[in-house]
Amino acid sequence: MNKLNVKGSDGLITAKAPGKLYIAGEYAVVETGFPAIIVALNQFVTVSIEESREYGSIVSKQYQENSLYWQRQGDEMVFDNRDNPFHYILSAIKLTEQYARQAGKKLSIYHLRVNSDLDSADGKKYGLGSSAAVTVATVKALCAFYKLELTNDQLYKLAAIAHLDVQGNGSLGDIAASVYGGWIAYRSFDKQWLAETRPTMTLNELLAIPWPSLSIELLTPPAELSLLIGWTGSPASTSHLVDKIALAKTERQADYQNFLKASKACLEDMVAGFRTNNLQQIQAELRHNRALLQELADFSHVAIETPVLQKMGTLAEEAGGAAKTSGAGGGDCGIVIIDRAIDTTSLFEKWRDNQIERLNLAVHLVD
Repeated sequence: MNKLNVKGSDGLITAKAPGKLYIAGEYAVVETGFPAIIVALNQFVTVSIEESREYGSIVSKQYQENSLYWQRQGDEMVFDNRDNPFHYILSAIKLTEQYARQAGKKLSIYHLRVNSDLDSADGKKYGLGSSAAVTVATVKALCAFYKLELTNDQLYKLAAIAHLDVQGNGSLGDIAASVYGGWIAYRSFDKQWLAETRPTMTLNELLAIPWPSLSIELLTPPAELSLLIGWTGSPASTSHLVDKIALAKTERQADYQNFLKASKACLEDMVAGFRTNNLQQIQAELRHNRALLQELADFSHVAIETPVLQKMGTLAEEAGGAAKTSGAGGGDCGIVIIDRAIDTTSLFEKWRDNQIERLNLAVHLVD
């Protein structure tokens, strides 16, 4: 059993979870069983918990003015504040405490503090998956607080349910990246099956069984692979873009099915490149995936690749790298896979000249 990576001393429990970036497979991955490649990054959401007596609190350094204070009425948490930005934290608490009660644990009152370095100090939103990371970190911290031992598979499932209860859609691949770390090949579970099965099982039973179509494979990149990340300065709304694609899925069914089929083949070839340490194959399929996303953008009328992201990619290709948008697109980040032997000094200068900020992040491996 993999014990959760949690620190505790003097009654204070601290857990952290990394942010993520999608490498390839966006949009298709929301469909059951369709693959994507995702990477965890060395920027984190940290959650700390300390037992309290009379009242509890949920405090975020990023949202000091919206701190929450609560009391218990039986096993229910009762809040003073009705309007708050902490939906994912609250959902994680609800699910984890439900799991704790089923395990025979007595619920307590506590102070829960959240700190994130997934966004910049001046509030820039990089699109690194903060909602998933805070969900995972909250579940990890509470499991340690209530002395619940979860495997990574169980942690993923519990956090995925909590996140899905708030978001209502998505692939939950960002949850997998925050739990497992490193590079992963991911295929989403059948969300309809989960909706139908949840009322028939306890959480303990649900976390113990295999979930249809779910697949999480840790990948080892070729030694010469270097991942570069550029931020365009324009935050994107993933849920808004996904909603637009959902409309196109209905109106352009044949085109959408062709996109899914091509994306699946592309990602399977890219995963094969990781398994055989073939950087050129990985780069070729990254370019292929970029082209497929452009086709999706064309028939859905969704601006996945903004002019700045397009410029970022063009400059990277001229330097010998393979580039594309990361995630839903429409802004946020672009990624480049390049041979680490190539001098990228000139590339970064050109990025700066075009208002593209290099994010000096590294891949995070879970201990």
